[in-house]
Amino acid sequence: MSTTRQADTRVSPLRAPLLFAVLAVLFVLEGTVSNAMFSGSWNSALSLLNMGLISAVMALGVNMIWGYGGLFNAGVVGFVALGGLAPVLVSTRPVPGAWAAGGPRLLLGLALGFATLALAIIVARRVPRAWRFPTAAAIFVLGYVVTTMVFIPAVAAIEANNPAKAGNIGGLGLPVLLSWPVGALFAAAAAWGVGKVALGLRSDYLAIATLGIGEIIVAVLRNEGWLARGVLNMTGIPRPVPYELDLQADPAFAARAAAWGMDAATASGIWVKLCYAGLFTVVVLALIALSELALRSPWGRMMRAIRDNETAAEAMGKDVTRRHLHLFVIGSAVIGLAGAMMITLDGLMSPGGYSPLRFTFLIWVMVIVGGSGNNWGAVLGAMLIWFLWIKAEVWGPALMALVTAPLPQGALRTHLIESAPQMRFIAMGLVLLLVLRFAPRGLLPER
Repeated sequence: MSTTRQADTRVSPLRAPLLFAVLAVLFVLEGTVSNAMFSGSWNSALSLLNMGLISAVMALGVNMIWGYGGLFNAGVVGFVALGGLAPVLVSTRPVPGAWAAGGPRLLLGLALGFATLALAIIVARRVPRAWRFPTAAAIFVLGYVVTTMVFIPAVAAIEANNPAKAGNIGGLGLPVLLSWPVGALFAAAAAWGVGKVALGLRSDYLAIATLGIGEIIVAVLRNEGWLARGVLNMTGIPRPVPYELDLQADPAFAARAAAWGMDAATASGIWVKLCYAGLFTVVVLALIALSELALRSPWGRMMRAIRDNETAAEAMGKDVTRRHLHLFVIGSAVIGLAGAMMITLDGLMSPGGYSPLRFTFLIWVMVIVGGSGNNWGAVLGAMLIWFLWIKAEVWGPALMALVTAPLPQGALRTHLIESAPQMRFIAMGLVLLLVLRFAPRGLLPER
């Protein structure tokens, strides 16, 4: 332990500024240099920046769960998806006829389902141990039958309402920024349910539970069309910034674009992305500020003490399970916030796009590469890994063409070059291995 601490104290204070400067140079090169490696487009650079900032929010959430508490969340994709559901239910316009078709019955069915769960728990706690399982099972069976009798017809009626263009319950038509905290609440509620069951058990049970709940959430979103149209996808989600076509139709903006030396179409895309970047930067900085204040508080010192030695913390009278639950809920809420931000940026809800490789594995790589337990490290790792993840699809064919240059023209060389974009999974694994070998605690390790 002492060797590790000595190694950490020798990290130069200039490392973080230098690494962020290198990252900034990469984005500048992407926006200004046009060659085989960079696009030379500010639209592309700002698109990378915006998704990098959203990935940074996801990484901050995972860093809170793992870096502060040592809890392994293997279902990040599920909490991202729950957060993404919020803009659909909060900010999209109500679907004409959907509520009248089955809205009240849908709410009644959901209420019956939650009431069944609550009643089973309450009764099971009050009956003798020998009768707990049969009593709870009987309540579940009866409640399931009653709930489905109400819920399934309501869902069928809603999905039959204009299925070509809608088929879902619709939203409340509220400002889209309100959906961001709602997305955090959705993810926090799911995390509380998982945590109450799994956090009192061994740590590997939490990983299994979160992995399962993540896949269940994504499967529900894909199959329950009344929520967000399922695999048919949900488009037209409102945005908090102007639309490009509106800007292009504005003579004042067209005049400013000409003064900048751009056409209105290019300038409008850049302006919209800059507006998003401003919003996302505010969120990232606010989360970092709040996280740093929490880490330096007695609560933060207690969480690190629990992470380093749960037995000693319990001996000092700390309720480890309860504190872990608090941390798990907070970190998952931040992940849900990022999910709502991503849907707001895309304007599209596509449940089929929630892949564990993208929204669990890659986020964990970001945290590990950046430095677990360090908020700035999580942000650095997120933006760097996202940049490399996207550019690997471009750099891969060029690198493969160079490597296979000695080979004769033929099917083998063509196949290798065409398959190169899919090698970014190998590239991410290689980056992870290099970082773990030469910087085991990440590029910006926790002090």
